[in-house]
Amino acid sequence: MAATTATLIPLEAVDPAMIEEVLDRAFGPDRHARTAYRIREGMAWLPGLSLAALDENDMLVATIQCWPIGLQTKQGQVPLVMVGPVAVVPERQGEGFGVGLMSAMIAEDARLAASGGRALPQVLIGDAEYYGRWGFSAALTGGWRCPGPYEQHRLLARGHGLAAMPAEGMLGPWEG
Repeated sequence: MAATTATLIPLEAVDPAMIEEVLDRAFGPDRHARTAYRIREGMAWLPGLSLAALDENDMLVATIQCWPIGLQTKQGQVPLVMVGPVAVVPERQGEGFGVGLMSAMIAEDARLAASGGRALPQVLIGDAEYYGRWGFSAALTGGWRCPGPYEQHRLLARGHGLAAMPAEGMLGPWEG
């Protein structure tokens, strides 16, 4: 995404009604029935990793949200960050706003980790062909489950400590 065509701002600077409008336009009004909503139910998105994109006319055209979730295992809960939704209004899809938001979120996560913050593995439900460019893969999520319908090959994860994560568990809201 070219710096001259978009401005990224913290999502908390955007009116919540405008965020909901972008999400409805990108995913439809039935989006709340998706499994990802069940996984993060009751959680507030993480301000430091959740961003918005404004176009060249300062219009809100895209958002990314990240959420605190956990992998529930027999030994207890393990913290993760759920990435998404990455929402772009239909008439601006394919222009790089989603790539720009993902790249900025990954960079901010790395910056936070480098400044002493805790780097957590990230998980999402999406297409490996798209999200693989940031290191997301289904290679280590085969034993993870979701509280609703999903395709196992679309449950992707990346990040520091991922190899040390439990091989099995149920994704759900963070209870810590």
